[in-house]
Amino acid sequence: MSAEAEERPGNGYTGPMIKLEGVEKRFGDLKVLNGVDLEIRKGEVVCVIGPSGSGKSTLLRCINLLAPPEAGQISLEGTEITSKDFDEGLDFVRRRVGMVFQQFNLFPHKNALENVTMAPQRVLGRSAEECRARGEELLERVGISDKIGEYPERLSGGQQQRVAIARALAMDPHVMLFDEVTSALDPELVKEVLDVMRELADEGMTMIVVTHEMGFARDVADRVVFMDEGVVVEQGPPVEVLENPQGERTKRFLGLVLEH
Repeated sequence: MSAEAEERPGNGYTGPMIKLEGVEKRFGDLKVLNGVDLEIRKGEVVCVIGPSGSGKSTLLRCINLLAPPEAGQISLEGTEITSKDFDEGLDFVRRRVGMVFQQFNLFPHKNALENVTMAPQRVLGRSAEECRARGEELLERVGISDKIGEYPERLSGGQQQRVAIARALAMDPHVMLFDEVTSALDPELVKEVLDVMRELADEGMTMIVVTHEMGFARDVADRVVFMDEGVVVEQGPPVEVLENPQGERTKRFLGLVLEH
């Protein structure tokens, strides 16, 4: 683990970074999560795979309280964030959990640097000078320092997604959530985004990655979690889950995915 990772806030906590117990989520009559139990250790990279509609994206949205669960408990760094008695709520989560979406969600009227600096300035109360210096550093880190003044419409999909990653990192998160971040990209742009994610993993960032990129899961994940119909069906090291799955549903899914 790098010195940067060791200095990241929250490193005094030794328990699970994230813990889900019996988490359930409905949208109307549809039960999307049906009693999910899952623990994510600090510094662990977990790739979540499964068919469309299996609850993968909803899982991430529950963790960062974009879609609070109806039942069960979610703890972040030992604090139960779903408790009715928990007053800090969204602010506590937003300061610790960064999320990158399938769609880039950049502000079209702000250039790359402004997109990165807005949240830490407004939410964390940092000075414009500090945010600009950090923003420039992050845009260089994701390989687009030459696009610092460009607006989203003048950036490729891969460049926009890397700005989105830099924007999430600007909040100095303890955990990063990635929701199918390459699925909207042209194939030739996928690698540049995955490379940034690989670097984050190498630096010790705790990451939960919903993905169809099986090569990335095999190479980078510490653990692969297979979901179907709102439950965790199977989980384990990538070599076990991807190459020697135990469950029939996992075998069937991987048979279809790996054929393509």
